[in-house]
Amino acid sequence: MSLVAIVGRPNVGKSTLFNRLVGMRKAIVDDTAGVTRDRHYGRCEWCGHEFSVVDTGGYTTNSEDVFESAIRRQVEIAIDESDTVLFMVEAATGITDYDAEIADILRRSRKPVVLCVNKVDTGDKLFDSYQFYSLGLGEIWSISAANGSGTGDLLDEIVRVLPPDSDTADPYADLPHIAIVGRPNVGKSSLTNALLGEERNIVTPVAGTTRDSISSHYNKFGHEFILVDTAGMRRRGKVREDLEFYSVMRSIKAIEHSDVCILMIDATLGMEAQDMNILNLIRKNRKGCVMVVNKWDLFIKDNNTLKEYETSLRSRIAPFDDIPIVFTSVTKMQRIMDVLNAAADVYSNYTKKIPTASLNEALLPIVEETPPPAWKGKYVKIKYITQLPVKFPAFAFFCNLPQYVKEPYKRFLENRLRAQFDFKGCPVQIYIRQK
Repeated sequence: MSLVAIVGRPNVGKSTLFNRLVGMRKAIVDDTAGVTRDRHYGRCEWCGHEFSVVDTGGYTTNSEDVFESAIRRQVEIAIDESDTVLFMVEAATGITDYDAEIADILRRSRKPVVLCVNKVDTGDKLFDSYQFYSLGLGEIWSISAANGSGTGDLLDEIVRVLPPDSDTADPYADLPHIAIVGRPNVGKSSLTNALLGEERNIVTPVAGTTRDSISSHYNKFGHEFILVDTAGMRRRGKVREDLEFYSVMRSIKAIEHSDVCILMIDATLGMEAQDMNILNLIRKNRKGCVMVVNKWDLFIKDNNTLKEYETSLRSRIAPFDDIPIVFTSVTKMQRIMDVLNAAADVYSNYTKKIPTASLNEALLPIVEETPPPAWKGKYVKIKYITQLPVKFPAFAFFCNLPQYVKEPYKRFLENRLRAQFDFKGCPVQIYIRQK
């Protein structure tokens, strides 16, 4: 699928147009310049043609922003990756030094460029857009990303200049989605970069550097999936800015749309209350989970430290204590592949389908030996079991009196299921139905 990169200086409306093209509020939009820091991907469909769109941070030089050089590098990578560049400028401000510098980079890149003049909300502002012909990038397209005027003609031009294969189907639609989640500054973006082998996401010592949920295609060492780096999630009382609130909401949505979540914690801080909140959110959304204890190289150890730490951690997360736990140091590249292997195993368990005959053969003798407790002289008889056709592991137990089967016995059934079939790292849902 062809890739279109949206580039431009800060606060010209790149993320607003990106959201309009992909048809959802995927990138954070705010009046503050410099909100977008990482490359952010989405998919656009226009008149039967599909292509990928990447939103980038605003290109600046000589500013006081600690992220300036990293953002500039991200923009340059996006231009290199793309098949077509959508260069966005603003009508009211006119041509700035940044615009001229970006235009020079684009001319040297020899990529097809579509010059888009944003914030042309009224007819009289149309005259302000003609000055951009002097950038020497060909035809200009005047739009208003906020209200959508002119975007149809802009999309027609993008489709026209895209390579011929721009209308092929997305080859990654059915791949597993793995989200890396956790509190701020535990090493989520560092893990993503280590796995991908490139500076995909910006990493700084500043907590909260990542603001959007960033998706990447991973296809190495026999593993293929979509890897989603998310913003760090603080507890609600600690969230002070609107931007951080939106970032946390994007992280929650990333969990909702994932198959497996990699929950990262800081070894030097241990399992804190917010880590438990995130774990409960993963369980509530019925997602598979792998726990990664990062910064293990900074933890003072003796012979039994790892075993004692893992035992303490499992008692802390009980009753969800069958989650795979991997101890890593991302900066030293220790046990990175163990994280991938654990995530792949959990996804295999998550999507496992067990034949009805195998379920009944394994579980009916156990149920007959330990039947549900009688209720007011009435006996519950479970007749058969089947797996439900949903994405996560869910099982229906059919019986004569489902209303008398209580939660403790449901937990007993879940434990027997886990003992008979490997569902390590996955939620298991039990439903009692009328026969």
